[in-house]
Amino acid sequence: MFRASHSRIPEIVELAKKIRRRRPDILRTIRLGYSNARLEASDNRIKATIRMAHGFHHVTNLIALVMLRCGGPDIRLPQPAI
Repeated sequence: MFRASHSRIPEIVELAKKIRRRRPDILRTIRLGYSNARLEASDNRIKATIRMAHGFHHVTNLIALVMLRCGGPDIRLPQPAI
């Protein structure tokens, strides 16, 4: 970090400042194993659901569909006895 912050390249100096400023957050993210992929996946699923529900008359129907697709109840269908 010292060498990057004392570099003569303005972009590298700016990056070093940002890393130094966000260091606790970066270390916490690495330690907890968080990933942006899960958030992006759920956001994409909600957007696809909104496109699918374009003709709904009431917003409550859209909310119910999003809840069902993204976090609704775990519905188990009965299995035939063998």
